[in-house]
Amino acid sequence: MSIWHVDKVPYVGHKKNLKSGLAFQYYNPDEVIAGKKMRDWLRFSVAYWHTFDQRLVDPFGDGTAMRPYDKYTDPMDNALAKVDAAFEFYDKLGVDFLAFHDRDLAPEGDTLRETNRNLDKVVDKIVDYQKTSGMKVLWNTANLFTNPRFLAGAGTSPYADIFAYSAAQLKHSLEIGKRVGAENYVFWGGREGYESLWNTDMKKEQEHIAKFFHMAKDYANEIGFDAQMLLEPKPKEPMTHQYDFDAATTIAFMKEYDLDKDFKLNLEGNHANLAGHTYQHEIRVARDAGLLGSLDANQGDKMLGWDIDEYPSNLYETVAAMYEVLENGGIGPRGGLNFDAKPRRTSFEANDLFYGHIVGMDSFAAGLRVAAKMKADKVLEDIVAKRYSSYNSGIGAEIENGTTDFKQLEQYIIDKPQAELRAATASDHLEQIKDTINHYIIDTLSK
Repeated sequence: MSIWHVDKVPYVGHKKNLKSGLAFQYYNPDEVIAGKKMRDWLRFSVAYWHTFDQRLVDPFGDGTAMRPYDKYTDPMDNALAKVDAAFEFYDKLGVDFLAFHDRDLAPEGDTLRETNRNLDKVVDKIVDYQKTSGMKVLWNTANLFTNPRFLAGAGTSPYADIFAYSAAQLKHSLEIGKRVGAENYVFWGGREGYESLWNTDMKKEQEHIAKFFHMAKDYANEIGFDAQMLLEPKPKEPMTHQYDFDAATTIAFMKEYDLDKDFKLNLEGNHANLAGHTYQHEIRVARDAGLLGSLDANQGDKMLGWDIDEYPSNLYETVAAMYEVLENGGIGPRGGLNFDAKPRRTSFEANDLFYGHIVGMDSFAAGLRVAAKMKADKVLEDIVAKRYSSYNSGIGAEIENGTTDFKQLEQYIIDKPQAELRAATASDHLEQIKDTINHYIIDTLSK
């Protein structure tokens, strides 16, 4: 008996009927693009928390969501019913992965022992479904931010008992990750930062969270959980400042505390915007450092300083993101695109969850198609190569290979006239580049 009352979402291709429906127009999972199937480039994942737990609340209003399992009022009955709904949803949407926090799955008890028992009961059911469905876990994580005990952080908490509780909760979460075969494990520091420096020992807090990460990796090794470990940057909200502000800040932290050998980055589009960056920028920073691990797919409103987790629909942004992914040869060895996104509060019907994922999956599939065409035509490679061509010979080659110094550079340049220096530059033609990208988007997606 169907829980969602929706047929399996098909790929229908780009049709003359431009209205959206419960079908994919650009995501064809087994179609080969740039040498790999689309499903292997994109590795889509459904986020358990937003999709099945989110009630569509906002700071000014109660939840509006209508879900098929709302009839179960007992917390554990509701949790177990969500598993049935979730796996039918995955099947009908046609995704291969899911992602979850521990507290997404089951309610807390009076003690951590009781909480773990609740969680294990739900995970048992998930594992049973995995055996029959083939669904995989892209990543799991621990919710170390919602409960009031985490009001001042978890690994950065000034209270030793909270640090200890966080470590014990994380220990069990890592064990769960091994049970479900999670390919990655994400550390998301929802409250790992400060509200005021007047009462904060920032150095101590960062040292503590680094110890926390090292202990987690050591325990994962001890139990044979070989998932890729990921840190997820976030700039602010709810804290004034979070220690993993953006990709560059997080990489510097990883290198300072010797974490970069074992950890990579999980990057989110909305977080990039809140840090004052584009999603492309954050992916490029991680890619250049060899630390791109996985991606969370969403977008924000550029006019709002809030993490609204909207389903991605901006094709220009998805083209840019997928271009970086293609340049990287994929989203890391085990990464994927997890939809850390939810419908708007006014989109409260159950079917809106399907429409939201369809627009997100089609947007990234379209981005992949366009970026692959641009790569095949070497549009940007040629532009970049020409822009830096002065480093291929002469004084440029000497700078590049380190065979010159300040004295020699001064001798080379000191008598050159200004007109000759100006002639050494060239217009970047940025407007032409942007126009070209627009043409590729329109042309590639209209075929």
